[in-house]
Amino acid sequence: MTPVLEDYRTAPIDEKLRAILGLLETFTLHPDELSPDRIRDVLAAGVTREAIRDAFYVAFLFNTYDRLADTLGWELPDQRYYAKAGQFLLKKGYL
Repeated sequence: MTPVLEDYRTAPIDEKLRAILGLLETFTLHPDELSPDRIRDVLAAGVTREAIRDAFYVAFLFNTYDRLADTLGWELPDQRYYAKAGQFLLKKGYL
């Protein structure tokens, strides 16, 4: 497992990414704790408004997908699929 997946708070990543991941954690797990101050903290870390917006869009879609999957009992692909798909995305991207 990569350090980011183990704990983004201590992983060797850019502080902007750390700030976004913290915001998305709050958005996903503690939405009642979202506030203008929370957004200001992320902006102060150097993250743009556009990046925050885009991160919320992506998180919203994944959160919705996960909730639908749980509710409807969708089957998840085998773990090997994710490794293979990840390698493909690293090479080709999403296009």
